[in-house]
Parts: sequence; structure tokens; C-alpha cells
Amino acid sequence: MSAKPVVALVGRPNVGKSTLFNRLTRSRDALVADLPGLTRDRHYGEGRLGPRPYLVVDTGGFEPVVKEGITFQMAKQTRQAIAESDAVVFVVDGRTGLAPQDLQIADLLRKSGRPVTIAANKLEGLTSDGRNAEFYELGLGDPIAISSAHGDGVGGLMESVLAELPEVPDEDLEASVAERGLRVAIVGRPNVGKSTLINALVGEERVIAFDMPGTTRDAIVIPFEREGRRYQLIDTAGLRRRGKVFEAVEKFSVIKTLQAIASCNVAVLMVDAQADVSDQDAHIAGFVMESGRALVVAVNKWDGLDVIVREEVKRVMARKLQFLHWAKFHFISAMKGAGIDALMRSVDAAYGAATLKLSTPKITRVLREAVEAQQPPRHGRFRPKLRYAHQGGQNPPIIIVHGNALEHVSDAYKRYLESRFRRVFRLEGTPLRIEWKTSTNPYKPDA
Repeated sequence: MSAKPVVALVGRPNVGKSTLFNRLTRSRDALVADLPGLTRDRHYGEGRLGPRPYLVVDTGGFEPVVKEGITFQMAKQTRQAIAESDAVVFVVDGRTGLAPQDLQIADLLRKSGRPVTIAANKLEGLTSDGRNAEFYELGLGDPIAISSAHGDGVGGLMESVLAELPEVPDEDLEASVAERGLRVAIVGRPNVGKSTLINALVGEERVIAFDMPGTTRDAIVIPFEREGRRYQLIDTAGLRRRGKVFEAVEKFSVIKTLQAIASCNVAVLMVDAQADVSDQDAHIAGFVMESGRALVVAVNKWDGLDVIVREEVKRVMARKLQFLHWAKFHFISAMKGAGIDALMRSVDAAYGAATLKLSTPKITRVLREAVEAQQPPRHGRFRPKLRYAHQGGQNPPIIIVHGNALEHVSDAYKRYLESRFRRVFRLEGTPLRIEWKTSTNPYKPDA
């Protein structure tokens, strides 16, 4: 899996950065996080230009000269976004023209060393040549006229941005498992015990933490063996080795987390049993699902709770993380090493489920048995007909169902089929995607 390039959107307030962000990410809520601890205007999402994905960061209005207050904090976040990006889109207002603040931002961007592309926004329906000319004064190359609200020029803008970045050849994750070990990303909020779990798995006195070629930028990959099997832990807590002990820097980096998830075989989402499940936990889990990665949930700090509180925590987890019903939950103490053996067995099992090969005859038999037990509801005069199914991919498993009028299969029936496939094939710990291929019905009246 190649590392997705990171593109930061930077500019003064009210130039249309968020509108551009929403267009690039198509407002995919599962991949857009408004995360606690960050300024409310800093968002992360995934965009795609043809077959090429990229991560995009929306920053707050940038006022680099302000030295205090929320505006100063937003400027700090913007500087961090620039530092962790591969390229910057400098959004300016094509209607109001060049502002003194744009010159200040341009000076900072020049010093960053990042490739910068100027996007002159809000130019729908206007002659762009004259409007663009004044932005050459920024000294950052040719400005590109766009309308983030209408989509004009946005595709050409991203083609220009990504053309400046080298394409990293795709890495075969399956081959890497055999050659280098199963990649396991430890993800979660700060202070939930990620570093403690890693230390418990690898041992503090072992010289094992180092950067490996081909890993995502800034990821720390830690190879180790457990019960004769090779693994690679992808740390998102900023783990570094200093002498004979590990120094855990609990600094939450969204970009690092997203890249670690994209490059892993299995993600372990750590949740603090002694703290409430937050939107941040759900956002990370949502990104794992969207990425199609196998997942195991580790509920840490379990040893410090009495029986009554434990039951309440389980009820809260079941309610707030209901969409992870397919994942295995483990209640552990990373500090004491309790529950870690079972956790790692579930990691192996989740990867096995994600890469399971399913035969077409068996999938079709399960489909027909499911239909015989419960037919899909009628839609008007017609009932969807599910004829046969086959596997369309692995990691995550994809099952393609063929038939007639499948666009009318209800969501409830889709969940019923997914549950049936999961139970028969024991697909615990992995997302499952069902795709529908409907045949043209020659008897269907014209709309």
C-alpha cells in the first residue's frame, strides 16, 4: 500500500477553504473528523483523483501575525498542518483580490519548503485572466482559477498539485505478511495506553524500534516475534527509543493515524474503559471501516473497575460502537499484561477472516438457503430475485450478488444477508462488503 500524499489547504479566513475541502472529500462524513483537542476548523478527509487517493487537511483561517487568543492557536495548527503535508494549496479570494495578509502567508509558505499551488477561488462566471494577474506578486508560480462552490477548475487544480509529487509504487500487503510479518496498527486517542501495550508486546529492553524503508512518512515500525509468528507494529503514539527505555510521546497526530491504518493489515483500536467513548473513537473506527481493514477493539484499564462499572461500560460500548458489531472486543490491562494473549489471537483470526478465499458454489448455496429461509420483501408488484453470488475481492471480503431488481433490496434484508454470510464463513473481525449486479428486466415497463 503506497503512502497517500497529504495536501494542506491554507489561506486567510473566508476564502473558501472549507467549501473546497467538502468538494474534494465529497463530504464523506466517516472520513471527516472534527476532533477534540484540535481547533474546530481543522478537518481531515480523503480525496481521490481518478485512481489516486490523497489525504486533505482543512485548516482554520490563517493569521500568522496574531500572537494570542484562539486565532493564535489556529495559526499554530495551520503551521503544524503545513509541516506534516507533502504539498500546500494556498487558497486566495479571486473576487476581492490580493490582500496584505496573503503576502504574509506566502512568505511563510516559501520558507516551509513545500510545493505550493495558488488556487484563486470564487471565479465562477468571471474572466479569470485579469483577476489572476495580481496573484503573481506572491511569487509562488501560476495561480489556477477555480470555483470551489461550483467545482470549476478543481480537477485541474488537483492534477497540478499531485503532478508535483512522486507516485510511490503500490506495496503488496499480502506479500509483506509472508516476508516481514503481519502489520498491526495500534490506534486510538492519547493516553489510552497505546505505548504501554506496545511495550508489553515487545519488551522494553529490546533494540527493535527503527524506521523502515517503504513505510509511511513518520510512522515508527517495530518488528517483533510472538509465539513463532512475525509481526510489525505500526506505532501512532510517537514511540521513540532513547537508550534502554522507550519514551512515549502521547501526541495525537491524525495524519499519522490515517496513514498507519492505510498501511496495516489489522488495526487495534484502543479505548479507555475509565473514560467515556468519544466521537474521536468513533471517527477512527469509521476510517478503519472505510479503509476496509480488519479490526480488533482493545478496551484498556479494565483492572481498575468493579463489577457494576464493568457492566455499565459494556452497555455503553455496545450502544456507541454498535456499528462495530462484527469486531471482537477484548477487555485488557496493558499495564499488567492481562488479556494480551487473547487479543493477539483475535488479531491473527481477524486477518485470516479478511483474506479468506470463498468458493463460488458455497457462496451461492448460502445465498439460496438464506432466500429460502426468508425472501426479500416485494417492491410494488415485483420481488427482487437473488440468483447467484461469488467473491469479488479480499481484505476486505467482497461478495457480489447477481439477480434482478436488486436495487430494490431493502437495507434490512442486506443486513440479514450480511449476518448470514458472516455466521457461515465465520467472518469475525473484518468488514464485509456486498455488491449488487442487477440484470436488465425485459418485462419492466418504461419509466
